[in-house]
Amino acid sequence: MAASVSAEWSHRRLLYGQAVAFVVVTVFVVGNLCAWQENVRPKLYVSLADEEYLRFQGNESINDYFKLVLRDATSNSLLVGARNIVYNLSIYDLSEQTRLVWYSSEDDIKMCVMKGKDEDLCQNYIRVLALPTPGTLLGCGTNAFRPMCRMYGINGNSYSIESEKPGQAVCPYDPAHNSTAVFVDNELYSGTVADFSGLDPIIYREPLQTEQYDSLSLNAPNFVGSFTQGDFVYFFFRETAVEFINCGKAVVSRVARVCKWDKGGPHRYKNRWTTYLKSRLNCSMPGDFPFYFDEIQSTSSLVEGRYGNGNSKLIYSVFSTSTNAIAGSAICAFSLQDIADTFEGNFKEQSGLNSNWLPVNPSKVPDPRPGSCHNDSRTLPDLTLNFKKTHSLMDENVPTFFGSPILTRVSTVYRFTAIAVDPQIKTPGGKTYDVIFVGTDHGKIIKTVNAESADSNKKVTSVVIEEIDALPTSEPVRSLEIVRTMQYDTPKDGSYDDGKLIIVTDTTVIAIKLHRCSSEKITSCSECVALQDPYCAWDKIAGKCRSHGAPRWSEENYFYQSVASGDHAACPSGKMAKDGNAEKQGYRGDIDYDPQRPSKDQPGNDMISIMQDKSGYDDKGPQITPDLINAQYTVETLVMAVLAGAIFALLVGFITGYFCGRRCHKDEDDNLPYPDTEYEYFEQRQNVNRIQTEPKLLPQVEEVTYAEPVLLPQPSSQNKMQHSPKNTLRKPMGHHHGVNSETLFQFQPDGYSARDNYRGRDNFGTLRSHQVYL
Repeated sequence: MAASVSAEWSHRRLLYGQAVAFVVVTVFVVGNLCAWQENVRPKLYVSLADEEYLRFQGNESINDYFKLVLRDATSNSLLVGARNIVYNLSIYDLSEQTRLVWYSSEDDIKMCVMKGKDEDLCQNYIRVLALPTPGTLLGCGTNAFRPMCRMYGINGNSYSIESEKPGQAVCPYDPAHNSTAVFVDNELYSGTVADFSGLDPIIYREPLQTEQYDSLSLNAPNFVGSFTQGDFVYFFFRETAVEFINCGKAVVSRVARVCKWDKGGPHRYKNRWTTYLKSRLNCSMPGDFPFYFDEIQSTSSLVEGRYGNGNSKLIYSVFSTSTNAIAGSAICAFSLQDIADTFEGNFKEQSGLNSNWLPVNPSKVPDPRPGSCHNDSRTLPDLTLNFKKTHSLMDENVPTFFGSPILTRVSTVYRFTAIAVDPQIKTPGGKTYDVIFVGTDHGKIIKTVNAESADSNKKVTSVVIEEIDALPTSEPVRSLEIVRTMQYDTPKDGSYDDGKLIIVTDTTVIAIKLHRCSSEKITSCSECVALQDPYCAWDKIAGKCRSHGAPRWSEENYFYQSVASGDHAACPSGKMAKDGNAEKQGYRGDIDYDPQRPSKDQPGNDMISIMQDKSGYDDKGPQITPDLINAQYTVETLVMAVLAGAIFALLVGFITGYFCGRRCHKDEDDNLPYPDTEYEYFEQRQNVNRIQTEPKLLPQVEEVTYAEPVLLPQPSSQNKMQHSPKNTLRKPMGHHHGVNSETLFQFQPDGYSARDNYRGRDNFGTLRSHQVYL
């Protein structure tokens, strides 16, 4: 009976363990597969040949730290800020036309080194460039941690200094600090730090500034962009959120605005903004529990276009998760109207030091409303100014325009760093799309578009047209700029400008084409349409894929294209499967990173890596269809499947071995003289009705004898210091108690020898009953 019961119990535990293992593995696999959307695979993997891009290397002996690019439309040139130099490059071929040289003085460099900075940082890094009027250039540099600004006069290919003044609060001290500046109505607005240590962030327009060392205004911000529209100037940055400080440290993205007509307030608000407000930018995956991409990295210029049935002004931004979180990036768009609505909504406040941040009752908001533009802000009442000083944060978040991010990426290889948008590219049939270019910290350029944007402003269909290996080394992309010399869809003398994408890294400036529509790899109508590239359409007369700007481009009878679906009724359907040589041609997967980047002179690296059907491959080129994404298994899916199978196999093997071992061991123990408690337990359970209950025993009372305490004798004069009041504190007693024991009192023995008697006394004189000393 005992053996059968034990077998049944072992079987139940085995089933229970298998069920638990199945649930754990199922939750693990489903959770990992459903938590993130699959990365949208590019239609083209591109590795550029040397003749397919233009490059300006700058100073080859030292690092130039390129970061800033300014377009000079009057001379069709690019002004690039670098270390001690502003390069003037031709927009056509990136050749150097002239340069502006500005070195820091020897005294400034020596003082910078004495303050503990590296000599490489104690140079003049140009971080602010503006063209106030034709023929003048405003430049500001770090100047060996002593910022300085100069106004130059432009005389052909030469520059002459007209004026100079300190650049504090306009230009950062450290070239690594993120800052932004915009020149509006002959005034320079800047977001930077105003001290040597970088602990005093500021939004500044002479003489107005944000509150100094006030975490409610700015809390360790990183500025990434700024622009002006209407009566306001907007700043984009990420900072530590004060509203979450009671729940731990968190970084969020913000948009702040100030009024261009702000003149400061009266009295103590004389040099302070009276219109400064800020809101949180919400770039997240929608759902009951949204996943936020909290750290904004870059913004585009303001884009105005038609989306769905209405016109809107949008700002595109790239976001990422924190460096110690899931490696994710996203592209989000925000409407200028939505931003303005949040600034007209409720304010946010913390009533007490340990209270939550909650919206302010509208009845408590003073009139005139804080943060709005006024004819003369110096006449505002103190009630409005005091409220604004402590209530600069708005309660509502700025929602994502299309309802969700335009593109998300989960990658251990790279994160998004920079963005540029070519707005409202017109396609055959009249629809317009914004083409988005994103740079990464690993030297990639991703070209994408929202295929739903022409028909709806509430939906997103992500299309990744190209993933380009544009750089010979894996450098972070610092800035992107799209330039043209003429309107792209207005041919002049039979020619038109397709435009260029300017890519800026620390060491180089590169220009590439915006598209590869005319590639000899694209040989059929279905391949051209399946790209879903607004720049490309199939010319049925010429029988080839052509780019925008071609004659009669807008007529659907001559050009076939479908950005929304990637399929056209006039084109036969094609097939596309991944080319087995794609990785050899420049593509590196998100998970399996190869640190040895293929060089440009390797064979095949000058080709476009388009997915090919190996079973039906011929010399006519690859076949492309819009259903590529659903036809492939990503690296993440395969890795998760292998891990899930391995974990499940380990669990099943462990549980099976454990119970088999117990079963075999039980048979060996049947002949032991002592019965197994587990068998005996089940036998008693089976015979519970036949067992006679035994009478309960009364508790045994131990014999205890007490002794009266006797005071200790007075200590000798030699031990007075030892028994002073300071030594009366109770201390841990040791194992032996002699004459010098520090107990408060002791008991005299009762005449019985503890060595010869079985009973002894404890430290408090209590007789210990029934103790036997062996």
